[in-house]
Amino acid sequence: MRRALRVVVRILALLLVGAIVYGAWKDPENETLDAAARAGASGRFVTLSQGVTHYDVAGPDSGRPVILVHGFSVPYYIWDSTAVALSAAGYRVIRYDLFGRGLSDRPNGAYDGAFYDTQLAELADSLQVTGAFDLMGLSFGGFVTAHFTGTHPARVRTLTLVDPQSSGRSLPGLLQAPVLGAWLFQVTAVPGMADNQASDFLHPERFPGWADLYRPQMRYKGFGRALLRSIRATGGTDFSALFGAVGTAGVPTLLLWGEQDTTVPIAMSKVARDAIPQLEYAPIDSSGHLPHIEQASVVRARMLEFLAAH
Repeated sequence: MRRALRVVVRILALLLVGAIVYGAWKDPENETLDAAARAGASGRFVTLSQGVTHYDVAGPDSGRPVILVHGFSVPYYIWDSTAVALSAAGYRVIRYDLFGRGLSDRPNGAYDGAFYDTQLAELADSLQVTGAFDLMGLSFGGFVTAHFTGTHPARVRTLTLVDPQSSGRSLPGLLQAPVLGAWLFQVTAVPGMADNQASDFLHPERFPGWADLYRPQMRYKGFGRALLRSIRATGGTDFSALFGAVGTAGVPTLLLWGEQDTTVPIAMSKVARDAIPQLEYAPIDSSGHLPHIEQASVVRARMLEFLAAH
């Protein structure tokens, strides 16, 4: 009996050592995000209550403020072309990295709607954006901006949603486990995140180097944890109610959607369209999940028209 127990213990020890070695090999996070890591980076930084936020401001200081919120994991550079167009039109364009992404801190937080509300509100306050501002959210940023609009309607002048997340994502059974799930996500899902970004485009061959822009943020500890907690936080979200709060607030809302989106299929637009009576809807042909990039001129014109009307 004792011999059998010793064999079991040895096997378990070997499995544990193997898991540690495998995890160290697969896990891309091996650096700490600090001031030294941020040295020489473009953009600006501000310390908020939950940590340092990386952001950028373009356009005239006197311009009407527009705040852009990126998607699930690609940092604020995903808004490059939009920021250029809006700032050239005279808007004061503010974009930032959500906590856990880009060069923003990876605090040990909930990564839920209230968590992101605090980051957005404090960033706006730090930049002295005291009146109502225009808010734009892409994909997961649609969750963030819709939640903020529903809870802070007086602060939002207009809301623009671009292919917004419209349903929760269910995780496989083992990934739901408190400790094992986090480890499995870190060694199976996180390492392939950069290469998976190409699927957001209808024509990924037109955007060489897209994955390489993404990879640097993966080095910093806390990246995978932030993504997993974001998935878990939205998993139980009632998106009809989320968008319904926007409808109740009466905030003018524009919904843009790539017709060939395979990440969040255009059929999901029905969730927001049914929930927001005042919504203006514009499907964008010849585009995947990122119509503001693949059909930049079409989307830019629609955005500017919408902002001018309100």
